[in-house]
Order: sequence, then C-alpha cells, then structure tokens
Amino acid sequence: MSEDSIESLPGIGEKTTEKLKEAGFADMMSIAASSSGVLSAATGVGEETAGKIIAEARKKLKMGFEPATEVLKKRAQIGKISTGSKALDSLLGGGIETQAITEMHGAFGSGKSQLALQLAVNVQLPKEKGGLGKKAIFIDTEGTFRPERIQQMAKGVGVDPGTILKNTYVAKSYNSDHQVVLVEKCEDIIKKEKVGIIIVDSLTSAFRSDYTGRGTLADRQQKLNRHLHKLQKLADMYNLAIYVTNQVMSRPDVLFGDPTAPVGGHIVGHQATFRFYLRKSKGDKRIARLIDSPSLPEGETIFRVLTEGVRD
Repeated sequence: MSEDSIESLPGIGEKTTEKLKEAGFADMMSIAASSSGVLSAATGVGEETAGKIIAEARKKLKMGFEPATEVLKKRAQIGKISTGSKALDSLLGGGIETQAITEMHGAFGSGKSQLALQLAVNVQLPKEKGGLGKKAIFIDTEGTFRPERIQQMAKGVGVDPGTILKNTYVAKSYNSDHQVVLVEKCEDIIKKEKVGIIIVDSLTSAFRSDYTGRGTLADRQQKLNRHLHKLQKLADMYNLAIYVTNQVMSRPDVLFGDPTAPVGGHIVGHQATFRFYLRKSKGDKRIARLIDSPSLPEGETIFRVLTEGVRD
C-alpha cells in the first residue's frame, strides 16, 4: 500500500474506503480538498469522522504554506497551447495556459466554438508546433461539436484526422446536473490518459435554462461556483488547461458602449483566470479583447476563422 493511497489513512475501514471511491474520492488530494459536510453526505459517515479523515489527508499531503520558490517551480511546469493565430497567442501571452481557466464570451458566431474545436486539435500537436502532445476532453452542452470540422482543422495543421478524433473524448451534456457529473467523470480519463485540455462549450447555457427567474439565482450561482472550483482543481492537480465558452446577455439599460454582458456574473468573472470578449467583424475576421488577466495587459487583436481553422 503506497503512502498516498486513501487506504493508508488511519481509521478508515474497507467499507468507508469503498464508499469514498464510489463517491469519487479516489485519491488523497480529492479528500484533502473536500469539506466535512460534502464528505459526510457522500459516504454516510458522521461529520466528525469526515473531519478527522480530511485532517489526516491534509497532514499526509503537507497542505499548508510553502515558500514562493516552490510556487515558481510549479509555474515552470505550465504549458501553452497555440490557438493557430500568432496575434491571438501573443495577446494570450503565448497561448492557452495550463493550470488556468480561460473564458471566451461573445455573441453567436463570434468564434468561441471554432476556437474550442481548434484547441482540441492543437493540444495534440508536439510542443515545437504549439501543442502539448496530449489528448482533449470536450463537454458539449449546445450541440456545437462537429467531428467533420475537427477533420478539416486536422488537415489544416497537417496531421491525421483519424488520430485526432480518436484522441478527443466527447460527451454531450443535457442539463446542469449532467454537466457537473461529466466534469467529475473527467478524472477517470485523466488518470488513464495524458489529457492536456478540458473544453466546456458552453459553460453557462444549461445553468441558464435550468434556473430561470430571480428566485433561483442564488442556487444557480452556488452550483456554478462549485463547478468552476472543480475545473480549477483538475487544472492544478493534473497541469492541464481549461477552456470555457460563455454566452452574453443584452443590457437594455446601457446607452453608450457595448450593450452586452457575459452570463454568470461575478462568479465566472472571479474564477476565470483569463477573460476574453469575442466579436464578429467583416467576413471571416473576428476581434478578441482581453478583459481580465492576473499578469497580462488589456489589449485587442484580430484573427480569422477559415475552412482550415483559426489563423492570423
């Protein structure tokens, strides 16, 4: 039995171990990052026992403060995935980052889903060609995934379309509960395969249709918050990128400037590491504006969506 397996935790019997694994707590980090209430509800053990289990897991993982030099070492492992456009990569500081959530919001036809499909292809390219040499997970909530488009984009970068499709794991989500479950299930694939990116297209549409009216807003935001935290946890634990698309809603009260706002409010705004606003321009041109980033300056750039994919 290894030191970091959950069986090594003191005071856990076989039955509790089984329940923990069934509830998705298969490793030490998932237990350590949980709360006693969540663990208790998932396994049926008392909150006090759940608290002790979590405390033991945290002790073993040495979860606490560490020198900033250690943080710098972790950041040195960050990979970047090219979007296919040098101008857009430059605005992103080199590409879509691992260990981070990148959110692109915009109206219909602004290029959000095209970028999602392009990233599913590009993540599989070798590092010298702007990829990570890893596989992609695509959670489709709006029926936007098109294998034919992946084939076109794969040909556009000179790789075998069959291989790209084989290494892209797709699931169609039908409501917000299903979407949450699918993100939980991502971990099973990540443990077996080398995954470089999780794409959720779109993050908010199911939450928007499941929770209508002001009375449900608090519940929706809470659930969305937990969902985003789970995605960030996967990004940190497995050094992968999270790319989410988001819808916009119109604001009739705005007289000057852009009368649209991204769905999800402050929850999405605070949880997304990088936020971009996309809008359609003439013909195949799209405009991307960086709205929020912890390290990059605000800016704007133009890219194109062609038959062969996203380009300058």
